[in-house]
Amino acid sequence: MKPSLNHRVTEPSWLCSIYKRRDATATFVFCCLAVVACFLAPLVADAQSLLLKNATVHPVSGPALSPGDVLIENGKVTQVGHLDIQADKVIDLTGQHLYPGLLALDTPLGLLEIEEVRATLDLEEVGQFVPEVQSWVAVNPDSELLPVARANGIAYFEPTPEGSMIAGQSGLMSMDGWTTEEMVFKKPLALHVYWPGMEINAGGRRGRRRRASGGSVEDQAKERERKIKELADFFADARAYAKARDAAQTNGAPDPGLNPPWEAMRPYLLGQLPIIIHADELRQIKAALQWAETNHYKIVIAGGRDAWKVAGLLASNNVPVIYSQIYGLPSETESYDIHFKAPELLRRAGVKVALSLQDGVDAASQIRNLPYVASQAVAFGLPSDEALKAMTLYPAQIMGVDDRLGAIEPGKAATLFSCTGDIMDLRANVSHLWMAGHEVSLESRHTRLYDKYKNRPKPK
Repeated sequence: MKPSLNHRVTEPSWLCSIYKRRDATATFVFCCLAVVACFLAPLVADAQSLLLKNATVHPVSGPALSPGDVLIENGKVTQVGHLDIQADKVIDLTGQHLYPGLLALDTPLGLLEIEEVRATLDLEEVGQFVPEVQSWVAVNPDSELLPVARANGIAYFEPTPEGSMIAGQSGLMSMDGWTTEEMVFKKPLALHVYWPGMEINAGGRRGRRRRASGGSVEDQAKERERKIKELADFFADARAYAKARDAAQTNGAPDPGLNPPWEAMRPYLLGQLPIIIHADELRQIKAALQWAETNHYKIVIAGGRDAWKVAGLLASNNVPVIYSQIYGLPSETESYDIHFKAPELLRRAGVKVALSLQDGVDAASQIRNLPYVASQAVAFGLPSDEALKAMTLYPAQIMGVDDRLGAIEPGKAATLFSCTGDIMDLRANVSHLWMAGHEVSLESRHTRLYDKYKNRPKPK
């Protein structure tokens, strides 16, 4: 009999099981090799030496080299100067400037996207005292604002929590990474305290009748004192908690149990990490300085609109300022250019100044203009090398990462960028950016839209 067309030749079951095990093993091995390749690829790339030649090198920690060369190995800068050596890869940067990556402190970048879309806003938490809040967890790694800022030389940023009297902790984030975990460079970085307003509105009727402005002069003074006392009491309770926990671990005393808000305060009470005081008005700054001196806290003033008025006091207390009021409006009794001149006034007094942009919903999208904030200060007296330090070395020193960032020198991370001119010149463009030795794309929503409409067909 002839075999049917539908007849199927079957193989023994034991042979089929061998085929299945072989296919499963091959698939497993392939997946393992793919995973290993993904992990090893960046390591192999970082292991290659890279020589950047003939650029005007701005080490920041020393005088500029023109021309100068930089050798990068294993993600770090190993040599800077006039080098006559071989490398796996050489890039000629003739006519270009080489800078360390810029640091943007005190910014809502990563926590804010579109003001009118609530789902894209994650700036603040509920409650007046939330030191346990960690801002870096809320950063959106897919934000369209990150590549835009990166394309202008900003390599690291500090997403700052807002809203509460103690708003939480910030971390330092890298502009390179797929997830927030990959982007975190240092955590925690600082604790953020928004100092209670010290202004008193004396206008209108006096007495104890409540007004829309906040009440009478006496009521406003009491409210101010109440808030400052609440802040002081919270810190005192956190200190008592820390002592009790330490006594429980060393002497067997009763353990008060874990309290997340107070536990988060421990490195700041010990002076291991800075407390950033957000204060603009003169009386706020004076009150914060006295409070820090009394309690031996390590503080930094952020905002600092009136900081120039107490520059000597800030210098004598070794308190740095993150100045973000370059474009702030002066009062009626101040000169039009006082905020332009403030960084230089602070520098002359001996205050370490880092530059940022003022608070507000536009600060996240405008932080890309940080170099031009510096150029505005330069136009009103700040030396250009000090303006560059205010975006690189000084922020790194203030935040305790100057052993790895802030300058182009041997041993530090090879996070640097090349520019077609002076970075503080609006006409210059960033041409390359390296993060820890590997080059990062400068593509952004801006460049994609530019390419899209540049190639738009001409109307017939």
